[in-house]
Amino acid sequence: MNMNFIVIGCGRVGAELSYRLFKNGHQVVVVDSKKDAFNRIHSDFRGRTVEGEALSMDTLTRAGMDKADGVAVVTNSDTMNAVIGHTIRTHYPQVKQVLVRNYDPAMREMLEAFGLQIVSSTAWGAERLQELLIDPSFRAVFSAGNGEVELYEMYITEKWNGRSIAALLEGCKNAVIVAALTRAGRAELPASDTLLKSGDVLTVSTTLEGVTALRGRLQEGTEA
Repeated sequence: MNMNFIVIGCGRVGAELSYRLFKNGHQVVVVDSKKDAFNRIHSDFRGRTVEGEALSMDTLTRAGMDKADGVAVVTNSDTMNAVIGHTIRTHYPQVKQVLVRNYDPAMREMLEAFGLQIVSSTAWGAERLQELLIDPSFRAVFSAGNGEVELYEMYITEKWNGRSIAALLEGCKNAVIVAALTRAGRAELPASDTLLKSGDVLTVSTTLEGVTALRGRLQEGTEA
């Protein structure tokens, strides 16, 4: 379905996002206060560019905010992103999605206070790097919100061969939900008493607390 999107801020993220949306067949308008910023967008881009201050109602009007299905506010200022996002929410309540980028994790609470949907590339990226450094056998396949709840694929080792899913989840404090078990390329919805086999892939929905507990369980192996 063709949709109308506005991207505010044409830095590296804004330029890349704008081009991706355009390549997927959507109508895209990019807003930035500096004309030179638009040079970052791929030369094949055929969307519109609007030069102007995003806090100006004139700029938002020229960008077609009244017809927008969604807006991504990705300037390099958390404070500016919050104010712009709040302004759009207040004056254009018909816009279905207003997303704002968070650079500094310390500013996240301020953004949340505005009731905005936040994408924190710094926090999300740091969490992904931490996971790979600690244990590459866990792979995040989906992240909800800013990573508070995620879907992981975890590989079952020989230590857990023949033991039940219930045994694996002991001590995880209800912070883990098993979504699927894949064995020899076939997926199923397992029961808590399903016995694991070495080489199985378990897909779980969990919090950071839950995945930390799961890592501990896997390391315990037959000692648990």
